[in-house]
Amino acid sequence: MHRLYDFLRRHPTGVDSFWAILLLGFSLLSIGSGEAEGKSPAPLMIFTVGLCLAVALRRKAPVQMLLLTIAIGVGQLISDTVALTANLAMFVIAYTVASSPTIPRWASRSALAGAVVGPTLAVWRLSEGSSSTVRDKLIGAVLVTLPLVLAWVLGDSMRTRRAYWAQLEEKATRLEKEREAQSRIAVAAERARIARELHDVVAHNVSVMVVQADGAAYVLDAAPEQTRQALETISGTGRQALAEMRRLLGVLRTGEQPEGGEYVPQPGVEQLTELVDQVRGAGLPVDFRVEGEPRPLPSSIELTAYRIVQEALTNTRKHGGSDVRATVRLAYRDDELDLLVEDDGRGAQHELYEEGGADGLGHGLIGMRERIGMVGGSLTAGPRPGGGFRVSAVLPFKPAQ
Repeated sequence: MHRLYDFLRRHPTGVDSFWAILLLGFSLLSIGSGEAEGKSPAPLMIFTVGLCLAVALRRKAPVQMLLLTIAIGVGQLISDTVALTANLAMFVIAYTVASSPTIPRWASRSALAGAVVGPTLAVWRLSEGSSSTVRDKLIGAVLVTLPLVLAWVLGDSMRTRRAYWAQLEEKATRLEKEREAQSRIAVAAERARIARELHDVVAHNVSVMVVQADGAAYVLDAAPEQTRQALETISGTGRQALAEMRRLLGVLRTGEQPEGGEYVPQPGVEQLTELVDQVRGAGLPVDFRVEGEPRPLPSSIELTAYRIVQEALTNTRKHGGSDVRATVRLAYRDDELDLLVEDDGRGAQHELYEEGGADGLGHGLIGMRERIGMVGGSLTAGPRPGGGFRVSAVLPFKPAQ
């Protein structure tokens, strides 16, 4: 049934042609059974075929078919042939012209004028020579005019409704494009911020390598063992810095430097305790737990973990409501670091976290995804079944290839 409906929608002229042929058949039967007795069959056939043609092409050439119908109506009045089964086409044409938003308004008004004037003239013409009173003529005119006018009114209502839905669709499309543009801007800004932070980490690693190299050169002859340790430190730090620089490729930067022009190490896992204490001091109870054996982590992993916890707790304070409690769990696995931040507040819609709240600022989850994507991790965020919100992240120790 659905396929049939789609087929009919794709072939409107075919559907109209079917109804036109059906109307032509009934009209020919009426003519053959004595419709408009005493009239020449040639004008009847011409009028009938013309009206059926107007039905068949009403959506393909509506203005032309309106003019054809008006011409046929005038011809029927002149030839005193005003009562044909094919005149039902006039109802269809009045509706079609009034309902189409692409048809000029003059055509729609012309159809309305024809719907009002035409039936009145037809009734008066049919009643000539009869004993009908003026009252009977008026009643007959109203009975014929009213359906035509109602057909036009229904079509005009459809035109208004279609125009309204078209405006809604256009507005929805425009809002969707604006939202996509805002998301792209937020992603670009977040990547630039990430690039600056990673640049700070790389600069710190390089400075460590320089200090170790200077120290190794100083004790090269006096303490070969210390020189070997310094070289191992330089090697490990250099590999870590190269991994950070690979992640920087393709990420736009603004070129801005921190205030004072000096680069300093970014916060990491060890600073999470200070962050939690700060949040507790702001009035949000936080249960902070560390599972597994802590070990040294790449600077990018530590920075990402810190920022995720910071953003999640900020969202909890913004959206959790009063009397909310949060839990932060940091779990060291064999080759990955698991982060879990959840609260028992009222939570917020997923879209609010993506857009940063009602003011549209923040783009919390967008920033989290960008950070985790830079280190090859994964993120799961959403409302908890029992209430509140949960953010879960997995950060692999190995750098993303």
